[in-house]
Amino acid sequence: MRAEIVSVGTELLLGFIVDTNAAYLAQQLQPLGIDLYWISQVGDNLGRLTEVLRRAWERSDLTIVTGGLGPTEDDLTREAIAAVLGEEMRVVPELEQALRAYFAQRGRPMPERNLKQATLIPSAQVLPNPIGTAPGWWVERDGRLIVAMPGVPTEMVRMWTHEVVPRLLTRLGGGTIQTRLLKVWGIGESAVEEIIAPLIRSTNPTLATYAKSDGIHVRITAKAPDPATARAMLAPAEEEVRRRLGEAVYGADDETMAGVVGQLLRAREWSLATGETTTGGALASLITDEIDHPQWYRGGIVAPTGADLARLGVDPDLVAAHGLLSRPVTEALAGAVRRATGADLALALGAVLGPEPVDGQRPGTLHLALATPWGTVGQSEIGFGNTRVQIKGRAAVAALDFLRRWLLRADRSSAAGAD
Repeated sequence: MRAEIVSVGTELLLGFIVDTNAAYLAQQLQPLGIDLYWISQVGDNLGRLTEVLRRAWERSDLTIVTGGLGPTEDDLTREAIAAVLGEEMRVVPELEQALRAYFAQRGRPMPERNLKQATLIPSAQVLPNPIGTAPGWWVERDGRLIVAMPGVPTEMVRMWTHEVVPRLLTRLGGGTIQTRLLKVWGIGESAVEEIIAPLIRSTNPTLATYAKSDGIHVRITAKAPDPATARAMLAPAEEEVRRRLGEAVYGADDETMAGVVGQLLRAREWSLATGETTTGGALASLITDEIDHPQWYRGGIVAPTGADLARLGVDPDLVAAHGLLSRPVTEALAGAVRRATGADLALALGAVLGPEPVDGQRPGTLHLALATPWGTVGQSEIGFGNTRVQIKGRAAVAALDFLRRWLLRADRSSAAGAD
């Protein structure tokens, strides 16, 4: 099956947003055995959009369209598909009722312009969108397919996985696809690929790596006649990846670094507090994204200046001798935060954000410290991102990984002591 992706939106052509939808879909097609031949971007212009879709319809078996399904005048994907196929759009009463109910549940009347989102053409079936107002279209005629989905990435991904892929699998001859995503921190993408190279050469299941803000993702994909068989194919591949990468694998699927740390802390009934100098609460923000954080997190303190540190009880002479961004000061901050909050553990972070070096330390230099009932441990690392935003985000993940690995070592030490 030959496929083409068409991304709709003038904002794409102006460079205001990056086309992450096309990248995601391109990654999804290969495991399905679908060959992607073309990717196009087109603005919110009916004539040009119709031209692009007509060309795609003529040369591709499957055309995947994202964007242009909203309620405004410049959302024109439906109109363009109708024009290509020479069919008329009509309001479907059931879709209109569902759309009005969506607004009613939110205490708002439905704007009449949203009514276009309740339309179909004769060749189209609706693709439900329970998390948005724009249903998709599954259009099938003359042996060809057009799949139209919202441009909002969260809505598109859900529609693709829950609605489109099952239909495609049926059309492709049945079977199912199961995936497992492993998340890795502390090893670069090229090194991960080298370590798991023999596995990447497998054709079913397939393995692929992706560099993300929270580390390297290793996606394992298996295709089989039924879900149980596919999952059985995933299990040994996952086991081998974990064996090769060791404790660098910190989570799977929807797990986050903060969530994994929270699980480890809850298992021990330990509490955590955080201290940050230059990262402005980035570490605390990751932690408070976790719904269960009140059960194990005692709060965070941001101390961006020497005066702030002094108020916490950090010796000004220590700051003068080593600098605000240094391992000794970060270790002192961890101890001060632990005393101030009464938490079992206190994790402290200092990062050189740039763009200029600080005290000879280049941007991306991190200082980490963990205060525990048995003393304080510290660590300095180099090379975390290029921009201030990147460095802040990656520094927060690195700090949590530092804590995660300490907790794992503490487990092993306890087990050895028990023996």
